[in-house]
Amino acid sequence: MALRNQLLQVMQHYLQAKRDKLSKHHPIFRLVTTEIPNTIKLFSFIDQDRYVVKGSTGQGVWTDVPWIAIMNKTITTSTQRGYYIVYLFSDDMKKVHLTLAQGVTETPKEEMLRINEEIRQIIPLNENVKKDDELNLGESKKAKEYKPSVAAYISYSFERMPSDEQLQRDLQQMIQYYENYVEIKTNMKKFKHLSYQSIVQHIYSYISSKGFYYTKEEVINLFLSLKTKPFVILSGISGTGKTKIVQWLAESVGATEKNGRFTLIPVRPDWNDGSDLLGYVDIKGEFKPGPLTKVILEAEQHEEDPYFVLLDEMNLARVEHYFSDVLSVMESRRWENGKIVSSNLLAKEIAGQDISLPPNVYIIGTVNMDETTHPFSKKVLDRANTIEFNRVQLNHLDFLKELKEAEPIQLKQEVFTAKYLHLKDVYHQYPHIVEKATTELVQINEYLQPLGAHVGYRVRDEICFYLAYNEEGQLMTFENAFDHCLLQKILPRISGSDTRVQRALEQLFTFCTNIELNEEYDGLLDFTYTKYPKSANKVLDMLRRLRDDGFTSFWIGS
Repeated sequence: MALRNQLLQVMQHYLQAKRDKLSKHHPIFRLVTTEIPNTIKLFSFIDQDRYVVKGSTGQGVWTDVPWIAIMNKTITTSTQRGYYIVYLFSDDMKKVHLTLAQGVTETPKEEMLRINEEIRQIIPLNENVKKDDELNLGESKKAKEYKPSVAAYISYSFERMPSDEQLQRDLQQMIQYYENYVEIKTNMKKFKHLSYQSIVQHIYSYISSKGFYYTKEEVINLFLSLKTKPFVILSGISGTGKTKIVQWLAESVGATEKNGRFTLIPVRPDWNDGSDLLGYVDIKGEFKPGPLTKVILEAEQHEEDPYFVLLDEMNLARVEHYFSDVLSVMESRRWENGKIVSSNLLAKEIAGQDISLPPNVYIIGTVNMDETTHPFSKKVLDRANTIEFNRVQLNHLDFLKELKEAEPIQLKQEVFTAKYLHLKDVYHQYPHIVEKATTELVQINEYLQPLGAHVGYRVRDEICFYLAYNEEGQLMTFENAFDHCLLQKILPRISGSDTRVQRALEQLFTFCTNIELNEEYDGLLDFTYTKYPKSANKVLDMLRRLRDDGFTSFWIGS
């Protein structure tokens, strides 16, 4: 008998059967527990070595909601636990529902709701498949008990039961969603305890597989910068791949535009306050959320997943005008009951609810420095790692010869979330890191103080956070990691045209290299074996521009 007819038989005769004594010899009992499972097992897409198919009409007495479940053996073989495909009949037998559901007996309510949301995220918009909490199984106790366990469903009525072919297609599609989720959960377990080195290697391999060349150290630096603080600026000339490295990093850990966890927001030159980014109240008094607020509201509902926002060409408008509220709230982050919380970004009076900045939102801005853009204030530079992408090696093609495909892995928020918000958190674990970094910064401040460019506690603390994550992951040497911090947290603060700037840069050059500069800043110098080679090269470039143009800054084209 075809599945369609078997389901109709149950719906037509089950209520009558409930008047009889439950017996394994009863035709409805055999239909639900044996015949329908056997029909499903014969479908070409059902691997009997992989799946268990069971049906039930109750134990001892007839249940109000009979069911037939298809379970992946690696997940569960009992409907009391795990997640699985199950046909659930409504208690009035007018409908049967093909569902992706969970065991209610051994699954805590909070975990059940969380898994429902995870499953719903992987199922695309589909007119046929419902992803809501509106499933109606009836008014019986068992019907109400099963309802919250259902993440997705397709409903069939007795009067409008589709063809057997359609029932099979629906089941095959639902099993595909099921298997997609099984794969994601398997990967989550597999990658949950990955080391920083393994995570960075994966991101680097994924980006390389897309045909984009970045050094592994550049990937390490971006990863550490995001972990240090959820706001990073990528600067450089146009066409060096600033946008792509962010997109591929997000995609490598499962965050895409399709699932809403990667969002590109183009900045417009006419932005002069936060309304274009955060939202505004219209003439009707209704709050219209901006693109960043939409991401924040979504991220708050899925706090275990990282969300990446790319502000493209963020300095086309003055950053401190439209982004100042976000920067201020970012500084308010603190620990409460073991979680990172912040002050409100939007008040209830404006948005209808208090909206803060969740710790799983990471904002990366790309900037080009030319005559069409605005420079950054120290307020902005203090609050970000500024990573420069100006390296161009057009003749570097060897990496294209042996590109290997790399698949994204679903990494959770814990990979990127901050462990340190206060210096004491770092000092408790890595006192030698804090002391060594502070010694270097005290020396640097002596050079920068005459310019008013010396660093304060915030920069000191964030450099120590970066160095601590690096130490924990054993990703770079202390000197290499501090070189990145000097390059992206301190040098962007320096600009000017007088002898004080020249003197400070010359002192920084000697600090980085132990080399005294002569009056000429010409020729190619090899700083590979000096203490801070990247910063030394940048300082030398800034000195050359001061000599040639009478003015210098960190930014090319400024």
